[in-house]
Amino acid sequence: MIKINPHIFRAYDIRGIAMKTEKSEIDLTPELAYFIGKAAGKYLQNNFGKRIVVGRDIRITSKVIQAALINGLISIGCEVKNIGEVTSPMVYWATCAMDFDAGIMITASHNPKEYNGVKIVGKNAHSVCGEKLQKILELTKLYANEEPEITTKSGELFPETNVKSIKEESIFKKYLDDLFFRAKISRPLKIAVDAGNGSSGPFIKDIFEKFGCEVIPLYCEPDGNFPNHEANPEYEHNLKELARAVREERADIGFGFDGDGDRIGVLDENGKFYSGDYMVMFLAKDLLTRNPGAKIIFDTKASQVAMNEVAKSGGNPILSITGHSFIETRMREEKALLGGEISGHIFFAENFYGFDDAFMAMLKIMEIISKSDKKFSEYFTEIPKVLSTPEIKAHCPDDKKFQIVKELTDFFVSKYECLTIDGARVKFDENSWGAVRCSNTTPNLTLRFESPNEKTFKEIQKIFYEQLKKYPEVDVSWYKNS
Repeated sequence: MIKINPHIFRAYDIRGIAMKTEKSEIDLTPELAYFIGKAAGKYLQNNFGKRIVVGRDIRITSKVIQAALINGLISIGCEVKNIGEVTSPMVYWATCAMDFDAGIMITASHNPKEYNGVKIVGKNAHSVCGEKLQKILELTKLYANEEPEITTKSGELFPETNVKSIKEESIFKKYLDDLFFRAKISRPLKIAVDAGNGSSGPFIKDIFEKFGCEVIPLYCEPDGNFPNHEANPEYEHNLKELARAVREERADIGFGFDGDGDRIGVLDENGKFYSGDYMVMFLAKDLLTRNPGAKIIFDTKASQVAMNEVAKSGGNPILSITGHSFIETRMREEKALLGGEISGHIFFAENFYGFDDAFMAMLKIMEIISKSDKKFSEYFTEIPKVLSTPEIKAHCPDDKKFQIVKELTDFFVSKYECLTIDGARVKFDENSWGAVRCSNTTPNLTLRFESPNEKTFKEIQKIFYEQLKKYPEVDVSWYKNS
């Protein structure tokens, strides 16, 4: 019987170690991927249908894990289309615009190279998350217990030859035609792009040719070792080379992509970085000219300034639990037209399907700035200035983090005004706050702080530090570095 680590079945995807390292053992093997495929196939047939589209990112282990998972899907009676190396949004798109009942993407997004994972969506990109993933975990255990051990050496059963009957078929041209229909660039722009050696890179040239814009490409060659920097555009230090290229080439704007193409980072013409919540604000201001009063979804780490600006523009900002699946679900519930996270997920429901897509985000931002001769930075000159941290990750074991955040939340609720839908967002005054929550994808607590006042900004961080240092399991080195 194979060993199953239940912690890899996280809040909105399956994610674990797929390559052995000095510090970690493998917990996402091809054998397990086979049983996950079988379990997911059973669940999807019961709830959505049997026609499944399966894609993968460019990670070293993605091809063999995809092959194993496809074997599992076929064994339970699913009809599978293998669309090869794609971005996650292309899988989502296929469940909306093509004749598929569900989609599965093999990816671990921006995680280190030894990780891999499985994202599952139903028809119209409905997320399979939370309790639904736990049902798939139970089915995975059931099938793994029922069948004899299927191989003595990891991967032996799943060579590439096993899935030759499921040939790869590209959907990119159809996807690109759809983007071209939905985004209109009014004048040629000069764009710098850093794909981080991830899944977005191979598609960059064709997209810019289609839209008639000049591109300065950085790290667009797919490489599962991610040799240049982490494929995570949420953090400014990963976009240093992009910032230099923007300035040296006098580009209108710069875009950075994560490993699987569902998140974006944005730099203005001076190389200045703008977080995802500010991009939601920027896009919302344009959207609200056509849809006054529209609901705009932010995650609980979003800047108060960004939400205030949306409200000033006639929008209705709404806070949601952080996470791809939770934002997507909240948008459907609220019938919101736009949503996003500080991390760079941006969801479009105006003239689109409601899922997050970094290419769509890039093109909609380009559409707005192409309408005038204004520089991108000039759209932000009147936004109030505040001090804010990026998203801070404080290491905390998966089996401890939820209890620790519960205890922290109880403490803050007893002392301050708090929002508690996702950890605690603690309000200190109208524009000053701090937040702590559990990361859903890594063994970390996530923190963020914001205030227009430097003294208050430091005091808030100290208050959080004083509570966190009571827990030896939590890494508080972020405070020394703040």
